[in-house]
Amino acid sequence: MTKIGHGLPPILRSATADLLTKYGPLLFDWAARHGSPLNLVWPDALRENLAALKGVLTERRVQHAIYYGAKGNKSPGLMQAALSASAGLDVSSLYELRDARRLGADGARLVATGPAKTNAFHQALINCNALISVDSPEELEDLIHGLPADAGQQPILLRLRPRDQSKSRFGMPPDAIVHCLVRLAGEGRLRFDGLHFHLSGYRRETRVAALSEAADLIAEARRMGFFPGMIDIGGGLPIQYVDRARYDAHLAAQAPEDYRTGKIPDSFYPYGSTLSAADWLHRLLEAEMNQGRSVAGYLAREGLTLAMEPGRALADQAAITVFRISRVKAVGPDSHVIFVSFSACETWFASEFLIDPILVPATKATVQSPPVRAYLAGHSCLDEDVISNRWLTFPTAPRAGDLLDTPTPAATRWTSSKTSSIAIPCPLASASSKTPKGGPISFPDTIGEV
Repeated sequence: MTKIGHGLPPILRSATADLLTKYGPLLFDWAARHGSPLNLVWPDALRENLAALKGVLTERRVQHAIYYGAKGNKSPGLMQAALSASAGLDVSSLYELRDARRLGADGARLVATGPAKTNAFHQALINCNALISVDSPEELEDLIHGLPADAGQQPILLRLRPRDQSKSRFGMPPDAIVHCLVRLAGEGRLRFDGLHFHLSGYRRETRVAALSEAADLIAEARRMGFFPGMIDIGGGLPIQYVDRARYDAHLAAQAPEDYRTGKIPDSFYPYGSTLSAADWLHRLLEAEMNQGRSVAGYLAREGLTLAMEPGRALADQAAITVFRISRVKAVGPDSHVIFVSFSACETWFASEFLIDPILVPATKATVQSPPVRAYLAGHSCLDEDVISNRWLTFPTAPRAGDLLDTPTPAATRWTSSKTSSIAIPCPLASASSKTPKGGPISFPDTIGEV
């Protein structure tokens, strides 16, 4: 039985909504020209998101350094937009670093916060004097071993693992941080610039607690003769992908039969956030740390720069992914599976993608069909290669050749998908802009074009 109601349509900016509702033929033209899946990006949206965060920080007179988390969406257009708006880039691999350098980023605009850097990645970061977040004493020793004897000072952060994250494999407990500081005291080729942490979840309270721990270590480092000037809080800023009331209604009404697995996932990404990223950041800066001081007040008094690496939050409303439907197959009297050229997503993490895709029919149906219930699957031979286990309700029957459009989260995920391992090219990205008359145009989102 098709379940109607409690849908989760995405929040869309006007440029995206216009493309989907007024310029459907263009989408088919672009998909035919570039292939499916197709990643479309709007660099101006990233610049708007960045300006909103900078506005909050400037209003509170907080020195800051914002790096776009490129792994969130590796689009050269979005990376270039961040650089052109005076932000930096957080690069998580040698390949992202190479792309950033080709886009003109020097080491002063780059940070590498990932935990498992290769020796080749270390060396490339050293060569351009990029800021390196050191995840462990072992990484520190590897870094020291790779430094040239005549190297200038290489800037580093030490990654803290806060007490309430004791089960995490990332970062170091406070005593290991102090151990690393002792090691650094005799190593003139490294410059300790401050501390970094990156926490799971989106709660401000955990960030405030981690900032308080970091404050104690900053004070200890200064007593030891260091001059740290930065605390980096990583990413994890919330995004409003769907209307909060609809999101809450969906969660309250969902039942096991709403999923093809017959099981409700244990956890979900917070697609229906109450706050925007800018509102969340404002409240974080106003939050009270130890001794009654606000986060903003503490940073200003101690002369510290607040650094962060938003990924999804900066790419919010900046991208959609367009999939061509390759087949619609009945799997029951009133249920179907829709195959698209894509693989892997939230379902591989025992969660679920809680944003409804938008169906763009290739042709107008001659006869109105009843609503259709279906889930979305990828192209690999794995039975669990499922994009959405959730039964989705389509007002008209999808057909092979139609397009499905999903907003930012899918565009965020495609770069880490299994798509390339089954000989389907990873989505070609195109940057979307407007003609002088206001109509949308696209051009290849490549380093030579942006």
